Amino acid sequence: MTTAPERTADLYPTRGASEVITPRQDPTVWSAPGTPGPIEAADLEAYDRDGFLAIDQLITPDEVEVYNRELNRLVSDPLIRADERSIVEPKSQEIRSVFEVHKISEVFAGLVRDPRVVGRARQILGSDVYVHQSRINVKPGFGASGFYWHSDFETWHAEDGLPNMRTVSVSIALTENYETNGALMIMPGSHRTFLGCAGATPKDNYKKSLQMQDAGTPSDEALTRLAGEHGIRLFTGKPGSATWFDCNCMHGSGDNITPYPRSNVFIVFNSVENTAVEPFAAPIPRPEFLGARDFTPVR
Repeated sequence: MTTAPERTADLYPTRGASEVITPRQDPTVWSAPGTPGPIEAADLEAYDRDGFLAIDQLITPDEVEVYNRELNRLVSDPLIRADERSIVEPKSQEIRSVFEVHKISEVFAGLVRDPRVVGRARQILGSDVYVHQSRINVKPGFGASGFYWHSDFETWHAEDGLPNMRTVSVSIALTENYETNGALMIMPGSHRTFLGCAGATPKDNYKKSLQMQDAGTPSDEALTRLAGEHGIRLFTGKPGSATWFDCNCMHGSGDNITPYPRSNVFIVFNSVENTAVEPFAAPIPRPEFLGARDFTPVR
C-alpha cells in the first residue's frame, strides 16, 4: 500500500460555483515519436487527434468465451453480489457493474497483464502503468440504464486526486455492441478541453453516482456546445473488439431496452508518474476499489 502525497497545484478547477472551461494542459500521447509499441504511428496520431482508438479484434473469440464465463460466474456469485464492489440496477436489482475485477479474479488479472493490453497503455502514457480502476459492466436487455455524459478525468481529479491527464481506458466488448443496445458514445476531440462542473461534491457521493450520476455532470448548454463543435461517434463492434479512449473524452451511453445484453470489461491504466494525491474537490478520496491507492506497476 502506498500513501498518496499531498495535493499539488490544481490545473483543472471543478466543482465550484459555476462551470469552468480550461484548455488541456497535458499531452494526449506521452511517449516520444517513434517509440516502439503495438500501436502504429498513424493510429497513434489519430488517437492524439480524436482522443480514442477503436480496434476490431483485440482478443480472440476463444478468449472472449473464457472472459464471458468468468463474467457470468462473478455476477452469479451471491458473495460477489453482497460485496460493496458490486453495483446493482435500482429498478431490476440486477448487477450493473463489478469493480476491482483484476483483484477479485485471476482470469481478469491475466487480461490486465496481457501485452496486447498493457503494452498499448504504456505506449500511450510513455511510462510504466498501474491499474487505477477495473470493472465489468453488464447491461442486460430490457431496461438496463445508461451512463450519462461525463469526463472520467473530472471525477478522478475531483474525487480521487489524479493531478494530470495521463490516464487511458480500454473497453473490451464481451458481447456484440450494436447501435441499439447502449453502445459507447464519444465526442471526438473533446479531450482537448476540460469542463469543470458546477456544484460541490456531496458526502459519500460515489454511493449515488455509481447508480445515477449527479455531481460532475455537465450542463445541457455545455453538452450542446461540445456536441455542436465535435459531433458524436457511436462505437459498435463484435465480441473481442476494443475502444481505447483518453481520460478527458466526453462520453456516455444510452439505456439498453433491446433483448440483447451488452457486457464489457473496462480497465483504467494510470501512469506511475501521475499517482493520486489528495482529492481536488472532495473531502476524502473514494474507496480504493474505485480509485486505487496502490501504485504498483503492472508486470
